Amino acid sequence: MLDLSLTHRVGQFTLSAFLSIGPGVTTITGPSGAGKSTLLSLIAGLSRPTQGRILLNGQILVDTETKQFLAPHRRHVGHVFQEARLFPHLNVRHNLLYGRLFGGRGRPGPALDMIVDLLDIAPLLHRRPRDLSGGERQRVAIGRALLSNPSLLLLDEPLSALDSGRRAELLPYLRRLRDGTGLPMLYVTHQRQEVADLATGWVRVEEGTVRVDQ
Repeated sequence: MLDLSLTHRVGQFTLSAFLSIGPGVTTITGPSGAGKSTLLSLIAGLSRPTQGRILLNGQILVDTETKQFLAPHRRHVGHVFQEARLFPHLNVRHNLLYGRLFGGRGRPGPALDMIVDLLDIAPLLHRRPRDLSGGERQRVAIGRALLSNPSLLLLDEPLSALDSGRRAELLPYLRRLRDGTGLPMLYVTHQRQEVADLATGWVRVEEGTVRVDQ
């Protein structure tokens, strides 16, 4: 369970979020500049809220009143961006294993073979990122995030850089991830209809206000 109770001010813009988000794929929609990526940045620990707190499964990630702030690498939050951001000098296998560095001691994570099977990337293990399609690179980026053994996965428009064919190719793997891992996911998108079958909950961000969308 992710619990948010915060306000964050940047210049003349203020983001406000007061809600709880449960398991499944919670899709975050809203116009450009509304604060969707800012929200993910606050959850990941890449930004600090002006006021408030964030809890993940009861653990405090940040609390401005008590001045608690958990560093990003200790939050066990996986992050997948619009671009895969793979290391070009490493093959797929070593890109995946890099995620293990952030798994944390005493927290046994998923096996490499399980993630490889889940995302159907066994034929890609010895390739370099330059030899992959856009959809393949995103599958590897998701696999790397999963191998960090996250308690929450943030997906910031992971399909936006792909053409329609590649997006259609990747969606079944995201559904498999949802059904096969039970991992809570927050999924930012501008294309509500595209992920209608994937989402189990909806949140809308508009003019800095975050609310549950029906």
